[in-house]
Amino acid sequence: MGHSHDHSQQGANRARLGVAIGIVATVLVLEVAGAWLSGSLALLADAGHMLSDLIGLIIALIAVIVAARPATDRQTYGYQRVEVFAALINGVILLVVAASVTVEAVGRLVAPEPNEVQGGLMLVIAAVGLVANSAALLVLRGGAKDSINMRGAYLEVFGDLIGSVAVIVAAIVLLTTGFEQADAVASLFIAVLMVPRAFLLLRDVMRVLSESAPADTDVAEIREHILETNGVVAVHDVHVWAITSGSHVFSAHVEVEPEVFATGRTGELLDELGGCLDAHFDVAHSTFQLEPAGRAEREQSQHP
Repeated sequence: MGHSHDHSQQGANRARLGVAIGIVATVLVLEVAGAWLSGSLALLADAGHMLSDLIGLIIALIAVIVAARPATDRQTYGYQRVEVFAALINGVILLVVAASVTVEAVGRLVAPEPNEVQGGLMLVIAAVGLVANSAALLVLRGGAKDSINMRGAYLEVFGDLIGSVAVIVAAIVLLTTGFEQADAVASLFIAVLMVPRAFLLLRDVMRVLSESAPADTDVAEIREHILETNGVVAVHDVHVWAITSGSHVFSAHVEVEPEVFATGRTGELLDELGGCLDAHFDVAHSTFQLEPAGRAEREQSQHP
């Protein structure tokens, strides 16, 4: 049941990403044409943002396809970690685009050149972009909770939506006041928007790659659950990490009462411990090394 659910989720994510790629690619072409025709730097900045997002979405789609490949003797956990590397690339792309747009926007503000920016065309293109980004956001929202890769794609399109709003505001200011630098200000705003999103994504990536305990996992609580299990007297060498978001792995050395070994209850205890982690902490892969009580103290005395 779990495997069929995973496959259906991966299939749904592929479909979501495919639709989002089509929407973003269409708006990208529209914004590049609109920026060229209207002379709007804000539209060009948003187009640059959307280009990074389009690349990110394509990488995310490739990652979903590759991650669905089965495990092998070489890749014993399969290819799920590819999603994390895709998210890493997405974060780096966002930072590079943000830096480029910032340099251009500051240059326009410090040394402004008279440009005839067509606010009307700029407004129309941005409004179309807003509607399209809203549609893409709704498409991706369903997969953003369970996958760091899908969350990265969702955050990128969300940034595009806010960018479209910024361009619309700049166009309205330009049309009503004639203040052409509103276009450069909007460009700078779009660039600034990219930075925190990139760092949040990279933070999640580094948490996985450094094999830190997942943010939503309380290791102390897991230890307490194990100790409350009948027959368990101590637990040590507890490790919790993630292959990718939503795929947690756990291992621990569990000291048990002599009766557990004497009565052959080890299999029953392992089933109970594994079921506890799966039900209460969403840990599908758990490994327990059952040991006689006092084993940890003997290990420590042998390795001072």
